[in-house]
Amino acid sequence: MTSPSAVVEPKPVHLVRGDDPSLVAQGVQDLLRELVAERDQSTVVEEHGAAEELDAGAVLDALTTPPMLTDLRVVVVRDAGRLSSDDAARLAEHLVAPVAGVILVIAAGGGTVPASLVKAAQGMGGVLETAVGTGRARTQWMTDRLREAPVRLDARAAGLLAEHLGGDVSRLRGLLDTLASAYGEGSSIDVSRLEPFLGEAGAVAPWELTDSIADGDTPGALAALGRLLGAGGFHPLAVLAVLHRHYQSMLRLDGSGATTPDEAAERLGTRSVFPARKALEQGRSLGSARVGRAMVLLAEADLDLRGRSALPGPAVLEVLVGRLSRLGSGRRAPTRSRGARTTRARTRG
Repeated sequence: MTSPSAVVEPKPVHLVRGDDPSLVAQGVQDLLRELVAERDQSTVVEEHGAAEELDAGAVLDALTTPPMLTDLRVVVVRDAGRLSSDDAARLAEHLVAPVAGVILVIAAGGGTVPASLVKAAQGMGGVLETAVGTGRARTQWMTDRLREAPVRLDARAAGLLAEHLGGDVSRLRGLLDTLASAYGEGSSIDVSRLEPFLGEAGAVAPWELTDSIADGDTPGALAALGRLLGAGGFHPLAVLAVLHRHYQSMLRLDGSGATTPDEAAERLGTRSVFPARKALEQGRSLGSARVGRAMVLLAEADLDLRGRSALPGPAVLEVLVGRLSRLGSGRRAPTRSRGARTTRARTRG
């Protein structure tokens, strides 16, 4: 992954893309800072599509006009996914022989950036990836950003910050800048210095909720639920749909004969083995009766969310999550065969 703070060569075209609009905007800001250097940005940078209709003709005029009163013009196209394939092809055709001193910056957004512009950026200029990724990639992204930060966080503060932000990593830069303003650049930040500036906990991935439920961790599950409804912006019915899909997968695998993750994925009709393995393992751990009970609880919560209960949606979900977590806290070994249960019953008799 290319770091947004990397030194940028004066290439004729640059593409900034990613899955978070805020991080794309930050990437463009960093790129412009490198390109403009000591020049006056107001006389060098020409914006298109930031707050108006994206006019490909105006962009093309800007790209074909040599810089005046300065040695550089940077033409920024925001939300380039709004360009039609024909307009994108016209811009890409111009880039075959670009005007000296004119640089095109394409900011992803508004849809998929047309392939012709992506190809031009890859072949003639540069592509700046702002996507954070997941797992180890996300951890490395956070480590790199903290290493470049204007303040120095100790290990506990860094861990707390990463957990608190969750999926809202676009808040990281603003928070680090705020810490630098409050304590001074280069200051050491521990948990006591960090906590007053954290604000609302960021969003988490839905599997944080389902994993906590599976572990019987009611406090953790309720915390994840709150972050999904709060920073995550999930509607209560959307959270219910996540939970329903989760338990429905277990129900479909129960008694299906699937014994391996690959077989489970085939039964569920999914290409991803990881969620299929989770459904298989958690379904075995809960057992048929508890999976069935979970489906009953989900159906009752659905009726309550649709008006049967006077409780607000978040309260309905809190009750549901608490009940599902209690099912998980009593997980047992896979169910014995019917023959084994019969033999044991006869022995007791």
